Amino acid sequence: MIAIGVIGLLFGFLTGAGERTFANLLLNGYYISCVCICGIFFCAVQYVAQAGWSASVLRVPQAFAKTLPYAGIILLVIICAGLFITHTGPNEEGTSTTLPYLYKLWALKGVTTPGNENYDAVITAKSGYLNVPFFLIRLVIYLGCYSLLGRLLVKYSNNEDELGGMLNYNKSFKVSVIFLVIFGFTVPLFAFDTIMSLEAHWFSTMFGWYNFAALWVGGLSVITLTLIFLRKNGYMQWVTEDHLHNLGQLIFGFSVFWTYLWFAQFLLTWYANIPEEAAYFYRRWEPQFKPWFWLNIIINFLTPLLVLMARDSKRKVSVLQVACIILICGHWLDYWQMIMPGTVGPQSSWATEIGPIEISIFVGFAGLFIFMMLTALSKFKSLVPKKHPLLEESLHHHI
Repeated sequence: MIAIGVIGLLFGFLTGAGERTFANLLLNGYYISCVCICGIFFCAVQYVAQAGWSASVLRVPQAFAKTLPYAGIILLVIICAGLFITHTGPNEEGTSTTLPYLYKLWALKGVTTPGNENYDAVITAKSGYLNVPFFLIRLVIYLGCYSLLGRLLVKYSNNEDELGGMLNYNKSFKVSVIFLVIFGFTVPLFAFDTIMSLEAHWFSTMFGWYNFAALWVGGLSVITLTLIFLRKNGYMQWVTEDHLHNLGQLIFGFSVFWTYLWFAQFLLTWYANIPEEAAYFYRRWEPQFKPWFWLNIIINFLTPLLVLMARDSKRKVSVLQVACIILICGHWLDYWQMIMPGTVGPQSSWATEIGPIEISIFVGFAGLFIFMMLTALSKFKSLVPKKHPLLEESLHHHI
C-alpha cells in the first residue's frame, strides 16, 4: 500500500499536477492525524466518564496515541513544503505570479503590501493571525500538546500494568481532564488553521465543530475496524459483540451529530445568501463537484442511518465492518470536499476529479498508518491493560 502511494506521488509530480498532489498530501496527512487524535480523545473520554465497558479495548486507541507524533510530523512537513515550495500560476485576479502550493490566498508574497499586484485588503485585515510564523507555531503547539498528553496516558497505563493500584489510574484521570479542556478550545482552531484558511476570505464559526464531528466518527470507525480485524486474526478474543455494539452506537449517534452540523452550516448559509459566505458552497456546486457534494451526505448520513439504526446490525460483525469501511471512505470524501474546490478547483468533468492520484495517495497513507499503528500496538507487553481497576467489568460486559 505504501508503494502504491509513492508511485501515485511520483506520478502526480512528474505529470505536472503538483498543486493537486500537494492538496492530496494535505488531505491525507490531516486525516491520519485526526484519526490518531481521536484515539487520545477516546481514551480521555473513557477515563473522565470512569467507563468500565471500554477498559479491555483501550490498547488500540492507545496505539493511535503513540502514532500521533509521527503523523503530526508528516503533516507539518507537508504544510511547510506547501508553504515554501512555489510554482507559477494565476492569482485571484487571474494574473500569473509565483504562488505557494498550499495556503496561496494568504501566504502569497505581497498580499499585505499596498500597491503590490497581489495586495488583498481582506487578507491584510487578518494578517495578525494569518501569517506563516504564527501559523506554524500554532500547529506545533496543537500537535505537541495532544502528543504529549497522549504519551502520558500510554505511560500511566503501562505503569499500571506493573504496579497495580489506583495511583496511575488517578493520574490518567487528571491528564484526561487536562486534555479535554485543551482539546475543546483548540480543535476548532486546528480545523480553522489547517483547512478553513485554505479559503481565507470565507469563514464559518461552525466549521471547527463540523470537523470535530468528522474526526470523531472517522476515528471511531478506524478503531472499530481495527478491533474487528484483530479478532479475526486471533487477537483480543475477549472483545465481544457487546463491545462492538457500544462502538456501533457511538458511530451511529455521532454520524447524526455530524449531519446536524453539516445541515446547519449549509442551511444558514443558503438561507442568508450573503455573497462572502455563499461563495464556499457556490464553488462546491460547480458541475465538477456537485455530485460529490450530495454523495457526501448520502454516504455519511444515510448509510449509518439505514445500516446501523437496528440493534441487530450493530451486533453483526460483517455489517459493522462494512459500515466502518464505508464511513472511512465517506469521511475521506468529506475532507476532499473541504480541500479540493478551494485549492485545485474544477479540472475537467466531475467523473475525473477523483482519479489515480487521489486513490493511490489515499491507499499509501492508509498503508503508512496501518504500519505505524500496528508497530506501536506490538510494543505493548499485553494487549489488555491487565491491572486496570475496571477491567473485570469490561470482560463481563453485557448489554
